[in-house]
Amino acid sequence: MIDLVSAIGYLSGIYFIQPNLDPATLIRTVSVIHILDALLCYVIATQGGRNRTIWTLAGLVLGVWAVGTLFLVVERGSGDPTNLES
Repeated sequence: MIDLVSAIGYLSGIYFIQPNLDPATLIRTVSVIHILDALLCYVIATQGGRNRTIWTLAGLVLGVWAVGTLFLVVERGSGDPTNLES
């Protein structure tokens, strides 16, 4: 059975980089990273015409997974996912 701290470490990706972090350092690091991911989601959602509040909250909760999803989502109003010019 995996404990909560290990789950947070692996789901955030921090344990793949530094598996020896103590729980306090891990939680602080993940918190800072998720806040930065939320800000990044806010900026990307604003530029892409998406709901800023939902994407900011997704970035705060899901971290890099929300940022990656936001990068993969087709830009609104483009119609053609292969069209790279907007």
